[in-house]
Order: sequence, then C-alpha cells, then structure tokens
Amino acid sequence: IFTNINANSPLQYDRPMLWAMIEMARANQPTIVTPFTLAGAMAPVTIVGALAQQNAEALAGMHTGAPAFGTPEATQAAIIGGQLVRRYRLPYRLSNVNTANAPDAQAAYESAMSLWGAIMGGANMIVHAAGWMEGGLCASFEKMVIDAEMLQLMVRFLVPPAVDRDALALDAMHEVGPAGHYFGARHTLARYETAFYTPMLSDWRSYQSWRDAGSPDTAVRAAGLVKRLLADYQPPPLDEARRDALAAFVARRRAEGGAPPED
Repeated sequence: IFTNINANSPLQYDRPMLWAMIEMARANQPTIVTPFTLAGAMAPVTIVGALAQQNAEALAGMHTGAPAFGTPEATQAAIIGGQLVRRYRLPYRLSNVNTANAPDAQAAYESAMSLWGAIMGGANMIVHAAGWMEGGLCASFEKMVIDAEMLQLMVRFLVPPAVDRDALALDAMHEVGPAGHYFGARHTLARYETAFYTPMLSDWRSYQSWRDAGSPDTAVRAAGLVKRLLADYQPPPLDEARRDALAAFVARRRAEGGAPPED
C-alpha cells in the first residue's frame, strides 16, 4: 500500500503528516510526498519560483510530486519537474486533475493538459487518474468513465507501431494494384477488427443519426455506461471472517480519531 503526504507549503510539514510518513517507513511502505505549491498562494507566482520552492520541499520529504489543475503552467511544471527528478534519480508522481464543476468540455480539455504533462514529464505513477472534479473537492462516476477513455487513448498512443514486412503491407499493395480498394484485401480482412482503437464512449454517428437518437452528449453517454457498469458489478470474493475483521478495524480506528492532534 502507499499513502500521500502533502507539505504545508510554504516550507513546512505538519506533524500528522510527518507521523504518517514515519509509520509508513517503519512498515517499509512507499510514501508519495506532494508539495502543495499553488503559485501566487503557497508559492511564488512565477512558475520558476514555484518550482524552486517545490524542489526544496520535495527533497526535504525525499520524494516528489506536483499538484496540477489542467493549466498550461501546470503542464510546464510537470515536464520541468520530470527533468528534476530524473536528475535526482527519484520516482515521479503526477495526477490527471481539473477544476471543472461538471463532466463537460472544460473537464476534458483540462484533464487532457494534465495527462500530457504526466506523459511528457515521464511520471512513474498517475494518482487521481479517474473521476477527479472541482479541484479535488468531489468525484464523478461520469468523469471516471470519460477519464478511462482518455487513459485508454493515451495507452494506445504510447504503443509504438510495428515496422516489419507484415505492417508495411507490400503484398496487399500488389494484390490491390492501381485504382483498386482495400476493403476486401486479405490483409484488411485479417486485421480490420484490431487495427484501430475502438472507443467505449465516443459517438461516431452522423449528426442526423445522433440528433434522431436524442442528441446525447458525452456526459449523458457516460451516465448510461455508469448505470450498466453498476448494474453488472459483481464484488470480488472475500472471506467473511476477513470482511468482519476489516470492518472492526475501520470502526476501531474511527473511534480512536486517527492521527493525534497538533500541540
């Protein structure tokens, strides 16, 4: 298991955070340290100044991470942060985040910026990868489905295309010849089902067909998929004794109140 520790920027770690970090280290479990350097609030307003402070806070916690909310500056910071952690030979954590209040176009384009920062920054782990909304104040099932689509697109994008005799399809070119078509070519028939990424959410119908179906936008289609997923969900098997032990542990820790308060 792993946990997330935030620095109380600027230049401070709270005792409950440090206590949790120590306990995780004693259990030999990883800790993600995230300086919460919001430029102009908890860090200098310039990106370079904020990164300089973030770098110092991250090194103090012996790890790294950068909060990002889908802006061009956050994407720049993610890429620069990746260069720093490679210099220190440390692992890197980033997030797929946004500040939108609904699973709309804003949520998608801000998440796209965050994901590109994570990919181009060379992140080893992407936390809050699906469902994050309103700057982290809530989560959305519909946004989780949209993010899953975006993540699958990124995964497919990152797989380099094969370059070999079969992929070059020279035999297919000879089979089809000039002014022909590839619809019935053996090469096409053997590969058309897997040649391209098939989205689970995108609507590729014509405008008229889409309008006749009620003009469902992305959020509506995502909501429909959420309903089907929840209806079909089967919880993984778990021994009843273990389930009872986990429930008792959670109840006891809640009663104890968690980390001790600060002095």
